[in-house]
Amino acid sequence: MKYVDVIVDNRSDNTDTFYTYKTDLEVEIGDKISVPFARRKKPITGYIFDVNDETDLEEIKIKEVASVDKSASLNSEIIDTAKWMKMRYGVRYIDAIKLFTTEGKREKSIDIKDYEQADYVPTLTEEQKNAIEEISSSILSKKHQTFLLKGVTNSGKTEVYMKSAEIAIREGKNVIILVPEIALSSQMARVFKARFGDDMVAIFHSKLTRGQKLTEWNRIKGGNARIVIGARTAIFAPLDNIGLVVMDEEHESTYKSDHTPKYDTIDIAYKRTAYYGATLVLGSATPSVVSFNRAGVGIYKLIEMNERIGGGEFPTTSIVDMRNELRKGNRGNFSSELASEMHKTLEKGKQVILFLNRRGFSTQITCLSCGHRFICDDCGINMTYHKSERAVVCHYCGKKEPAPHECPECGSKFLKFIGSGTEKIENEARALFDGYSVDRFDLDTAKSQRDIDKTLSNFRGKKTDILIGTQILAKGLDFKNVGLVGVMLADTSLNIPDYRASERTYQLITQVSGRAGRGTDGGGKVIIQTYQPDNEVIRSAAKGDYEQFYMNELLHRKIMYYPPYSDIIEVSFAVKDKDDRDDEMLFIYANDFYNRLMTSKNAPENAKLLKPVAVRSRGKKERSKVTFIIKSPIGSRNYYVRAFAEYRQKLIQNRANFYIEIDINPY
Repeated sequence: MKYVDVIVDNRSDNTDTFYTYKTDLEVEIGDKISVPFARRKKPITGYIFDVNDETDLEEIKIKEVASVDKSASLNSEIIDTAKWMKMRYGVRYIDAIKLFTTEGKREKSIDIKDYEQADYVPTLTEEQKNAIEEISSSILSKKHQTFLLKGVTNSGKTEVYMKSAEIAIREGKNVIILVPEIALSSQMARVFKARFGDDMVAIFHSKLTRGQKLTEWNRIKGGNARIVIGARTAIFAPLDNIGLVVMDEEHESTYKSDHTPKYDTIDIAYKRTAYYGATLVLGSATPSVVSFNRAGVGIYKLIEMNERIGGGEFPTTSIVDMRNELRKGNRGNFSSELASEMHKTLEKGKQVILFLNRRGFSTQITCLSCGHRFICDDCGINMTYHKSERAVVCHYCGKKEPAPHECPECGSKFLKFIGSGTEKIENEARALFDGYSVDRFDLDTAKSQRDIDKTLSNFRGKKTDILIGTQILAKGLDFKNVGLVGVMLADTSLNIPDYRASERTYQLITQVSGRAGRGTDGGGKVIIQTYQPDNEVIRSAAKGDYEQFYMNELLHRKIMYYPPYSDIIEVSFAVKDKDDRDDEMLFIYANDFYNRLMTSKNAPENAKLLKPVAVRSRGKKERSKVTFIIKSPIGSRNYYVRAFAEYRQKLIQNRANFYIEIDINPY
């Protein structure tokens, strides 16, 4: 008889603990089982976290395992990682486990078209050879190591990834390649399948149907697919014997999950590679400040690639002061310089990319008579006008309403549509460049994988002359015929209330600029339009001077005690029942937890706690959520995660109608 500690598939804080069962079946850690639970008539699913030969519990009180499903079982490394996630993020055990599992009926594998089996060996630059040698040496040594591969745009990082994957596969190891956007999965899979063959590569991301995901999951678990490619959820692929994990564009915020369970992909990648003694490669032309700092202090090993492949030239960059355009009477979105360069580029048969990190047509609607602003009732932020849909949309919660014809407050028909989004830029481009094909690439047009593939295929095949898009254009897309990139309003992201605003602005400008001049003839041009031409971040990005940007930003972070000098932990209290408005009790509990942390004798030194405040969240409540921020010294976050778990247990015992959650380094 064996005794097993089980986590049951019940997403409740009340059942987030181990339950002991007995069995005569052949079982091991990670097995998926069915067990009787509470007063339920049917058994429920559970996962084995530990197996023992004896127990201190009374035999008569121990229920028996009903069945075992070996085909859906997980390996011991995954169970170990789930335990670690519980400790690091305070998530429920079952929420961590569910990230590694999938359900549904099998469908045929994902079909990636437009690739041919590669029968050539590309000529490598010296920088590529050096990078491959260092990474390969790490893979062969089977000692866990993390590399930060800082390579300028078009320096050939993808080829380094593929050569490194070849070494890992040859050594009998498995590989995970992560990209920051689902839209990039097909592009990366295309080049890997050309090198390794269709059967060797699996695509794994959240936009697959349940059947497709189950099919790929089984191919991976069965050892048929040795290379897994996808967005952040691909890090949870059911691989064992991992030899290499690559995170391309490691700086992207999309690698951080901001919904339950909250986690940071780079942490999970580090944990999984450490378990197997594997190699982790973080690639970017614009590394995050935190990652570059880790390389500086020796946590990561830095590899630099500062030259474009084939000796290609970097695009020339100019900054346009849009205030001068206003003085000259130009109130449009296209400066005279950008419009002129676009005509020249298009006449040469080259393509143009225009970047604006705002969707929709107009970003704000205001009544000129009474000043009323159209905001989302649930979120309290501006509704964005989408002309093609004749609707206003909240870009936070997705709420959509018919476009207004008059003011709901005073009845006036004098409404002003303020600001510009990609849809307006598209309309203006069609009018200014009649005869040229214009397309738009943002979340409104890229709603499915089919839409994404069609848009990218048309641009790659030169059926589209001008491509207009949001930040999705700045994430690793490789086009050979782009002669000009226009950054429509470079200072947009500087105004976001986030301590990473400067970092994000530098990265977006640099990354989208890197789409230009990738062809064999090189060159290309970038025009940056801005109302803040003297801003240091914009000037550093225009010069491609990452080190100057980094030093300025690091000084600011040190003064303000932001990462990498601390971990930011957001603690939130909210009511479980949306109809229950007990704001006073929310503050009582939030202040109680805050005061406990402030007065604890064991609290980490130099921690900084900001007092609880009410924040507006979804729902038409004046107050529905209370939050406070902890600036936790590096190395002390586990103290606060444990304190959070203990206080959550107190809420459960008190049967409070509130829940508490934490988010570590939230975006």
